Amino acid sequence: MTPVRFGVLGASKFALEHMSRAIHEAEGAVFAALATSSEEKAAPFRAFNPALRVFTDYDAMLASDEIDAVYIPLPNHLHIAWSLKALEAGKHVLCEKPVAMQAQDIDRLIAKRDETGLLAAEAYMIVHHPQWQRVREILAAGEIGALARVEAAFSYDNRDAQNIRNRPETGGGALGDIGVYALGCARYATGEEPLEITRAAITREHGVDVTADVSARFPSFAYHGYVSMRMAPFQEVRFHGQEGVIVLKTPFNAGVAGVAAIEIRDATGTMRVEQFPRVRQYVCQVENFVRALREGVAYPWSLEDARGTQAMIDMVFDADQGGRG
Repeated sequence: MTPVRFGVLGASKFALEHMSRAIHEAEGAVFAALATSSEEKAAPFRAFNPALRVFTDYDAMLASDEIDAVYIPLPNHLHIAWSLKALEAGKHVLCEKPVAMQAQDIDRLIAKRDETGLLAAEAYMIVHHPQWQRVREILAAGEIGALARVEAAFSYDNRDAQNIRNRPETGGGALGDIGVYALGCARYATGEEPLEITRAAITREHGVDVTADVSARFPSFAYHGYVSMRMAPFQEVRFHGQEGVIVLKTPFNAGVAGVAAIEIRDATGTMRVEQFPRVRQYVCQVENFVRALREGVAYPWSLEDARGTQAMIDMVFDADQGGRG
């Protein structure tokens, strides 16, 4: 199988610590190029991949016939524009979440994907992890009975005013950064879409949502979740049914914040634990992207899936009295 040659558009910290290494190690993928403004920023990438080709111009990398696909970890407000440019240049696209700032903006990307016949997807890594695939199976099998409630929490503490997550002009905010997980995981695990947001309380600092507390009604269950960039690090998701409970202790940063594990309790209180200690979800994400290209296997997270989560985030902003401002 001919390997997929990836180019990374931007030398972000996340690309350095996670995704470029995942591309480098994934079966069927080659971390072939990096586009960045200076050779100095490329140095830590070259440290683990000396053969890396470096472009100091983004458009030059997109024009290269040595690249098959592009991973885009740029600030959020640049995702749609550079994804469209990459597709127009004939490159497949794996764009970091959130792929857009509003659901309607994803429509242009869907149209360009369909026009070009190329693969374009959001890098929503949790759907590639077997703990989440297993949760879907357990729910679908009715093992905890009728689902009544889903609760999700995700927080960290980042008060750096210069960080892109704290700047409105770069698409910062807790809902875009981690709300995609706390809200989107309920959609993914259950296959249901929210009917309405029943409560949305957003705290803002300098034009950026730093904390959001959300309640929603889905067709068959109630949802409550919160995300924050001003609280101690914590993450947990709970699915509460009539006959049992599923708890994920490290649902999002599996293997980094803790071991990926699912706790399943039945109505008597008996608990079993399923662990996934050696899974690297970023590598899984890249390998699934490669399989979609080389074997025609359906990619687990389509742009339509990403649009659904962004639509829910849009609903949260609309339900809050402050809107997006």
